Amino acid sequence: MTITAKHSQESVIRMTELVLPNDTNTFGNLMGGRLMYWMDIAAALACMKHCSAPVVTASVDNISFETPIKLGNVVHIEARVSRAFTTSMEVHMRVWGEDPVQQYRYKSNEAFMTFVALDPNGKSRPVPAIIPDTEEEKRLYDGALRRRQLRLILSGKMKPEDADELKALFFEKAAK
Repeated sequence: MTITAKHSQESVIRMTELVLPNDTNTFGNLMGGRLMYWMDIAAALACMKHCSAPVVTASVDNISFETPIKLGNVVHIEARVSRAFTTSMEVHMRVWGEDPVQQYRYKSNEAFMTFVALDPNGKSRPVPAIIPDTEEEKRLYDGALRRRQLRLILSGKMKPEDADELKALFFEKAAK
């Protein structure tokens, strides 16, 4: 079976949600858990669009909440596959809040998630490679291997001395 590579742009998912009272904490801000739930859905949809298969969340990188999103504001989530490995895909997420009354948009946060594609038996299956086109897509694609090695080290699945991409980054910077 031949798997044809796909362009990163082909996996883009844009999701929009309205922040309602049930979504907020006692300060009137969108709860972080609710935002992570929405981000997980958007990321899964981007991966399913990319690989045409069911997927499961494998990891969530650090999510920093830069700007709170208030009750009554709109949440915009953009998810795209930034790189595909053998059976896993890294997804880059961007989140903006929007005040629909004042008509301004603001960045809320950015994150990376990793998903694994599943075959009909629930086992991991190969996924198409990603073709990055824009400068930003190339930057995300190039950094994905380092982020993957860091995730594997932190989860105990890789020894630090085996992380060639990370070592090259640190030794390259030290040599300058």
